[in-house]
Amino acid sequence: MTATSEQLSTTTLLRFATAGSVDDGKSTLVGRLLHDSKSVLTDQLEAVEHASRSRGQEAPDLALLTDGLRAEREQGITIDVAYRYFATPRRRFILADTPGHVQYTRNMVTGASTAELALVLVDARNGVVEQTRRHAAVAALLRVPHVVLAVNKMDLVDYAEPVFAAIAEEFTAYAASLGIPEISAIPISALAGDNVVEPSSHMDWYGGRTVLEHLETVPVSHDRTACHARFPVQYVIRPQTAAHPDYRGYAGQIAAGAFRVGDSVTVLPSGRTSTVTAIDALGESADIAWAPQSVTIRLADDIDISRGDLIAPADDAPAVTQDVEATVCHVADQPLTVGQRVLLKHTTRTVKAIVKDIPSRLTLDDLSQHPAPGRLITNDIGRVVVRTAEPLALDAYADCRSTGSFLLIDPADGTTLTAGMAGAPFAALTEPEAAADNDAEWDF
Repeated sequence: MTATSEQLSTTTLLRFATAGSVDDGKSTLVGRLLHDSKSVLTDQLEAVEHASRSRGQEAPDLALLTDGLRAEREQGITIDVAYRYFATPRRRFILADTPGHVQYTRNMVTGASTAELALVLVDARNGVVEQTRRHAAVAALLRVPHVVLAVNKMDLVDYAEPVFAAIAEEFTAYAASLGIPEISAIPISALAGDNVVEPSSHMDWYGGRTVLEHLETVPVSHDRTACHARFPVQYVIRPQTAAHPDYRGYAGQIAAGAFRVGDSVTVLPSGRTSTVTAIDALGESADIAWAPQSVTIRLADDIDISRGDLIAPADDAPAVTQDVEATVCHVADQPLTVGQRVLLKHTTRTVKAIVKDIPSRLTLDDLSQHPAPGRLITNDIGRVVVRTAEPLALDAYADCRSTGSFLLIDPADGTTLTAGMAGAPFAALTEPEAAADNDAEWDF
């Protein structure tokens, strides 16, 4: 099932992340996918077989293909996000095997932030648990367009259809209430290989696709050129040499959309306007460039532009604000509190900020909003209001992932505190009332 170089040049790419509670079998599923799709090198498989025998296991433990840290192998859990690449003749894949332990939920935010599909595993014996709901909520917050529920360990419940149906119904109802647009459910046994790559002979009551078939055929769109054009400036290039005495270029990676020579653009937050006169890509001039290309853009006017500024179309520029209302996942060990001073990192711009309010915290069981919690602790999902010392050109996360997301950072030691998504929370939920503005406490 391995793909040739000619086939890879014509196939699409799918980024997906696995998630689920501890011991639901995520690493085993990923190992089974790699093994049964012939994506494991011989020496890798021999090393896994040797490690399995040394632990007294007769069959190779496929989870070891992704659990690479010594602590992961000793404890039998995934701690860090394990990225793996594999391919079939139909599609190329980049997968992120994320931890299931509640302590490492923060890593699921990392793995799913660029994913087009989230594969959420559930142990058929335990059903939907709190960590399953938390991972579904994170996938919804990150606007992952496709979610697959894999009900694992069906062999341990005698491949009973009613068990699968009950779990699928409960999870689908919960995910739908979060506004997840597409939900699919597949009964599997990662250990035995049922419905992972090959159809299962033990579940003739299931007529749907296997996990790999679903991954190969799920529609994905990579047309980021259809989004609002956004170009965060990373570096200003001014050689000031005899060959290039007047060269002034703005280098960076296009976050979304496309830019063309002749476009009228606005530089934010200053609001100054100009025209794109040239685009340099890989040492060559280009008439057009699109996300995610790294290019240098030159403008007709000498404008004061520095790292952190945003170039956008003059007729489609984001709003500039110092008051950020967002849904966040708190990932640090120390809590986030009202009045706390932080750094806010948005694209290439980092500014001082203060947490003005925490209007609500999400209760995962019934998706109700717990009002005015005062603080967020590790793995909490909540709404925050942040005031920045300098204006930001911020999109709603639903409109653009790259320019609608940000991080809150501890200014003392650089620790990442919180991952934020600007704008409305889940697609199906209403936004809580905005906190009252209180400029009296503001001293920037």
